Amino acid sequence: MADTTVRAAGAVLWQRETPDDEPRVAVVHRPRYDDWSLPKGKVDPGEIPLVTAVREVAEETGYDCVLGRSLGSTTYPLTRGRTKHVDYWSARVTGGDFVANDEVDRMVWVSPAQARDTVSYDADREVLARFVHGPHPTSHAVLVRHARAGSKARYRGDDAERPLDSVGVQQAEALVPVLTAFGGTAVFSAERTRCVQTVAPWARSVGLQVVPERALTEETYARDPDVVRRRVRDIVATTPGVPVMCSQGKVIPPLMEWWAEQDGLTLTRTRSRKASVWLLGFVGGVLVTADHLESPLPASVRDD
Repeated sequence: MADTTVRAAGAVLWQRETPDDEPRVAVVHRPRYDDWSLPKGKVDPGEIPLVTAVREVAEETGYDCVLGRSLGSTTYPLTRGRTKHVDYWSARVTGGDFVANDEVDRMVWVSPAQARDTVSYDADREVLARFVHGPHPTSHAVLVRHARAGSKARYRGDDAERPLDSVGVQQAEALVPVLTAFGGTAVFSAERTRCVQTVAPWARSVGLQVVPERALTEETYARDPDVVRRRVRDIVATTPGVPVMCSQGKVIPPLMEWWAEQDGLTLTRTRSRKASVWLLGFVGGVLVTADHLESPLPASVRDD
C-alpha cells in the first residue's frame, strides 16, 4: 500500500537584537498560495526532518540557523486522501539576509503575538503557541552515543581500540549534518576508538579537534558515577557555545535519568540506541529540555 503521508519539516526562526529583547520571529508569504506561514518544506528522499528544517529555512528565507528545542509536529489532511506531517524546531538566526525567490516573495520579522495574527493556518498558530509557552533554554549541549562497532565478543584485541563497523561508519557520516544543525562548537569523546570515530567526521567538517575524556567511559561511570556527573556538568558550564559529548551505552541512560531527576525534568524515554543524540537545553545550568533523536540512518539500515 502506498504511503499517503507527506513528510515535511520547518522552524520558528527567531532572533533578538539584545538578550533582553522579546524574540522576533519570521513569517513568510508564498505567492503560489497567497498565504502567510512559517518556513517549511518537504523532506527529500533519504533526508531526516531535522536536516530538512535547516535546509528549508535557508532556501525560503536566506538565513542560516542553528536548531534548538523541538516544537513537536502538526498533521492535517491534504487532497486525494493524503495527510501532511510537519516536524518543527525552534531555530536561532546565525547569519544571512532575505532574498525574494520563487517560493517566497516576502518575509516579515514580527513579535510572536503578531505572528499568530499574521499566519494563515491554525496549525502554525499551534506551533507558535508551543514556542511562546514552552521552556526557553539559554544554552545547549549535545550528548551522542557512539555508532555501531560490531561484536565485542568477536573482536580480537583491546576493546578500547574496537573500531566502527561499516554501518557505524555510515552512521558517523550521517551525524555530520545533525551536529551541524545543532551548532556544535567543541567536541569531547570517551577514550574509546569507536567513540572518537563517531564524532570525527563532523569535527573534521567544522575544523575542531576531538578532546579525549576518560570521564565519559563506562569504566569510569561504573567505578564512580559522581566523577562523570561532575565532569559533564563542568563541560556544559565552561564550554562556550554548544559542547558535543560522545559516550557509551552504559553511561548515557543512567546519566540522563540522574540529571532529569536532579533538575526536575520528566523524560519521555531513557534508552539511547547507537548513534542516537540528545539535545539538552539549560537555563542557569538547570536542565529544562531534553530532545531525543534516533540514529540518522533509516531503520532498515541500522542494527541496534
